[in-house]
Amino acid sequence: MSAPIAPIAPISPRILEQAAAWLVQLHSGAAGDAERAACARWVGQDPEHARAWERAEALMNQLGGLPPALARPVLGRPASGARRKALAGAAGLLVLLPAGWLGWRMSAPAHRTGSGERRELLLADGSRVTLNSGSAIDVHFDSAERLVLLREGEILVSTAPDQAGARRPFRVASAHGRMQALGTRFTVRAHASRTEVAVLDGAVRIEPAHGAALTLRAGQQTSFSAGAAAAAADTVDAAAWTRGMLLADKMPLAELLAELARYRGGVLRCDPALAALPVSGAFPVGNPRETERALAMLAATYRLQVHTRLGGWWTTLVPAKKEM
Repeated sequence: MSAPIAPIAPISPRILEQAAAWLVQLHSGAAGDAERAACARWVGQDPEHARAWERAEALMNQLGGLPPALARPVLGRPASGARRKALAGAAGLLVLLPAGWLGWRMSAPAHRTGSGERRELLLADGSRVTLNSGSAIDVHFDSAERLVLLREGEILVSTAPDQAGARRPFRVASAHGRMQALGTRFTVRAHASRTEVAVLDGAVRIEPAHGAALTLRAGQQTSFSAGAAAAAADTVDAAAWTRGMLLADKMPLAELLAELARYRGGVLRCDPALAALPVSGAFPVGNPRETERALAMLAATYRLQVHTRLGGWWTTLVPAKKEM
C-alpha cells in the first residue's frame, strides 16, 4: 500500500496578506527599483514568503490582469463568495511536465479571445501579453520560471524584469518547443505543424523540442517544428496586427483570405482560378466590419466581385465580369 500524500501546509493569513500588498504596490504604477528590491528581499527572507508570492502571482495571472487588489479575498483559506468566484478562473491552470507536453491541451485555457477580438493581459511580473483574434494561452509562474503556454493563435509578448528580483527566465512554450526571452518584445504564432517567431526588440532563444537551439535578434524571424528551426530571416512589422492591420507583399489571394478569415465568422474563399493571384497592400483587420472594408479594397484594386450567400456567412471572391 502506498503511503498517503501529505497535505500541503497552509500559509499564514498574515503572510498571504503581505504578498497581496506587495502585488498591489508593484502594480500601482508608482513602484520603482527600490520597491522591487524591497519586495525581492521580503520574498527571500523566508520560504513561506516565497510560497505566498508564488501563489499570489499565479492567482494574479489567472485573474487575467484585473487589479491586484481584487486578489486579496482569494489568497487566504476562508471560503467566501468572492474567493470561489476568483478561483474558478484558475481551473485551467496547467503544470508543464518536465518530460514534454503530454496532455497540455486537455483542460480549458485560462485566457482566450474570440473571432475579431484582441486582448491585452498584464501579468504578475509586469510583463504584457497581447492575444490576437482566436488565441488561447495559459500562464504559470513558479519559483523556477515565468511561463506562458500558447495553445493556439498569436501573441505579442513584452517582457519586464522579474518583480520579485529572482531573475526567473521568461519563456513561451508551444506544441513544438520553447522560446526564452532575453529582454525583449516578440510575436509568436502557433500553426498545426510549426510555430512562427518574430523579434521586435532584444533577442529570443528558440529551443525546438527535439532540435538544435537558435537565437534570433531584433528584426529577425523564423519558424520551427519540433525537430528543427529554419534559418533566421528579416521580418517586416510582425506586430502590425496589434494596430488592426494585415500587411501583404505579393501574398497569394487564397492565403490572404485565410488570414482575413481569422477575424470573422463563416466561410471566406475565392474562385480556384484566383488562388495564386499575388496581392500587396495594407488591409484593415480586427473585426468583421474591418474585414468587409478589406474585401472591398481587394475588389476595387484587383477587379474582383464579392459574392455572399446565407446572410454573408458564405463569401466568395470571383473575377469581375467584363463590361460589354
